[in-house]
Amino acid sequence: MASRLQKIEGDDSVLLRVTHSNLKSFSSDVRFSLQTTVESVKDKLWRKCGTSVNSMLLELYDDSNAKISDLSDNSTPLGFYSPFDGYRIHVIDLDPSSVTSGGWLEDTSLVEKYKISDEDYQKRQGTYRKFREKMASQNPSAFEPKITDNYMEDLCANIKVGDRCEVEPGAKRGVVKFIGRAESLAPGFWVGVQYDEPLGKHDGLVKGTRYFECPPLHGAMVRPEKVKVGDFPERDPFEEDEI
Repeated sequence: MASRLQKIEGDDSVLLRVTHSNLKSFSSDVRFSLQTTVESVKDKLWRKCGTSVNSMLLELYDDSNAKISDLSDNSTPLGFYSPFDGYRIHVIDLDPSSVTSGGWLEDTSLVEKYKISDEDYQKRQGTYRKFREKMASQNPSAFEPKITDNYMEDLCANIKVGDRCEVEPGAKRGVVKFIGRAESLAPGFWVGVQYDEPLGKHDGLVKGTRYFECPPLHGAMVRPEKVKVGDFPERDPFEEDEI
């Protein structure tokens, strides 16, 4: 016990690989303070994978994939288990009704979708299509396409794939994964971003087209005007608690 406490005092943090029982494609390298408790580790992982703290069981594996221990005591410091860089934390989601269960976060084809035929939709009154048709008949020039294929191309000149960035609104941070036109979206240039936290809408697959790869709910396609690149490191949710 004494040697483990000395390790906590001597080392500040450790970089661990994180995997998930329900999200087979999810894998992330996360840095943890050795002084933080298991409960705080769970809280940080909840922000990344979506499993609630109370439904989370953590297992620690070494770099040879041998299981070291269950992290079962929420009040115990992470350093008590003597993890090293390259070790792995495996998240087991115990909630059968969890948002991560069923596989639909990774395969949207499993999500039941409401469909209506174009003929039935055309028969409906009070729809956006009817409103647009009415407005277009009154002012045709207002509904002519105004966005060109080169829309916002100039704003992409200082953005490169791999750049750290901050996206508005919300000052969401992440890394640039794609720059260019997106045929499945509106004309013009788009920037694909992998957020540090699950604040996105997809995993880089948009309307059947793969623009980049990232964990589920970490991806977003945004206009260049919303993206600011620079020194935007990943936020540590625990730094606000430090003095």
